[in-house]
Amino acid sequence: MAGFFITLEGIEGTGKTTQAARIEEWLQNQGRPCLRTREPGGTAAGESIREILLNADYTLSVETELLLIEAARSQLMDEVILPELDAGKIIILDRFYDSTTAYQGYGRGLNLDFVSRINRFASRQCVPDLTLIFDLDVKTGLERARKIVERANFKDRFESETIEFMERARKGFLEIAASEPNRTRVIPVDSDPETIWEQIKPILEKELK
Repeated sequence: MAGFFITLEGIEGTGKTTQAARIEEWLQNQGRPCLRTREPGGTAAGESIREILLNADYTLSVETELLLIEAARSQLMDEVILPELDAGKIIILDRFYDSTTAYQGYGRGLNLDFVSRINRFASRQCVPDLTLIFDLDVKTGLERARKIVERANFKDRFESETIEFMERARKGFLEIAASEPNRTRVIPVDSDPETIWEQIKPILEKELK
């Protein structure tokens, strides 16, 4: 691919969306063509799936949850990610298949080999060039996330999860980072957004040379 693919990962409340917007602004200020999007979502079909997935009023089996996520991903790859990478853009994606491995694999207990296979299928075997894994203790992350949800008056499926679930997901993200050091960077996010950005910027400068 002619472009560069950046993904942001981590448990709830780590500030991924804030930093994704910061990365986009930084790239735009340099005149570098970029596109920021999110999972699940990023397409008309994907956003409709997102509404179902995040709404805790719907009762979904673990298998249904996984398949909905992968369906939204498949559409996003074909409609947005692959064409834009082909066109030479820098893609900034808020969540990708590492979240599926951490949440549905480690968190929900689905077979990790199976999750990996369906991740590869839905992503068209496209691997990010750089993955930033935002790490924060679970209690703080959930407290932050739930305050946002309360303000929005929306019951979010994942932000309503237990501390035990998020601990398993966090473990998953850290194990992914340990197993793939070439593409992943762990960013501690227990400080203010500006300090976090100062950790991210030199990584981007090095990787995007």
